[in-house]
Amino acid sequence: MHRFTLPRRAALLGALAAPFAARAQAPRTIELITFPGGFNWPIWVGMEKRAFERHGVRINLTPTPNSVFQLTNLIGGRFDMAVTAIDNVIAYVEGQGEAPAADAADLVVVMGGDNGFLRLVTVPEVTSFADLRGKELSVDALTTGYAFVLRKLVEVGGLRQDEVSYVRAGGVLQRYQALLEKRHAGTLLISPFEVQAEAQGFRVLADAARALGAYQGLVGATRRSWAAQNRDAVIGYIRGTVDALGWLYDPANRAEALAILRRNVPTMNEAVAEASYRVLLDPTGGFERRAALDIPGIRTVLQVRNQFGPPATNLTDPMKYLDLSFYRAALPA
Repeated sequence: MHRFTLPRRAALLGALAAPFAARAQAPRTIELITFPGGFNWPIWVGMEKRAFERHGVRINLTPTPNSVFQLTNLIGGRFDMAVTAIDNVIAYVEGQGEAPAADAADLVVVMGGDNGFLRLVTVPEVTSFADLRGKELSVDALTTGYAFVLRKLVEVGGLRQDEVSYVRAGGVLQRYQALLEKRHAGTLLISPFEVQAEAQGFRVLADAARALGAYQGLVGATRRSWAAQNRDAVIGYIRGTVDALGWLYDPANRAEALAILRRNVPTMNEAVAEASYRVLLDPTGGFERRAALDIPGIRTVLQVRNQFGPPATNLTDPMKYLDLSFYRAALPA
């Protein structure tokens, strides 16, 4: 029988316990799915500057080709959280999603992000809404995402819905690429894709924020069941995002921030990156500095869905789709 003195026994127990302690303190990995694009800047910063890890989480980021893939796989549990349009969440919760999905009512929004940065971008030959008559406009899905915002812009621009046609073309990256190939006359792009398109001679025909006013665009969403079981991870994700936003908005970090943006969007030249900086970090219209949700903006989303969604749609309560307890715990007043 081996006999150990008390100091040696304590040292041995400490050595045996060390790996377990390290494992217990390891960051929780969040499987996060988002659309490709420069609007993921805060996530890239948070990952590179280890803002998420400081709050106990690590991000495994997956790009989605479209909203159907994103939402059905989020609902199905393949991903833990998503950066998506709040209209996607509302549509699936209400059974109006582009694809059938069991347990969609489990979806919930836990944080905000931006006003959508939505611009209607057209081929160079289109100089007015009148030029869109008889043309095709591309969308991600016909019943979710920003398809209804595009319909509203067409209406505000003085056209009837039957004077244009809407075709599915995938997520924002796929629509951007299709636009550059002039497969469609126009599409709704999220910044900074419109900056990149303008640099190649394409035209910004309308700005959704000016046409609609308050509007909630991208949000952080998850499943209520997952969030309840991983409360600390949700809180850590919110805190990491807000830390990254604070770093981005600090003018002292401008050069490094632009370098991070260009590393993640290799096709972006210096001039486009600078223009993207001005759009995405605009003091009034840029990223929401503390990732707060815009309740009047969510009401606008509901109003647009009421107008263009299935008949008899009457959605009025923004709080139905939110759980603010995580945000309040992450950033107490």
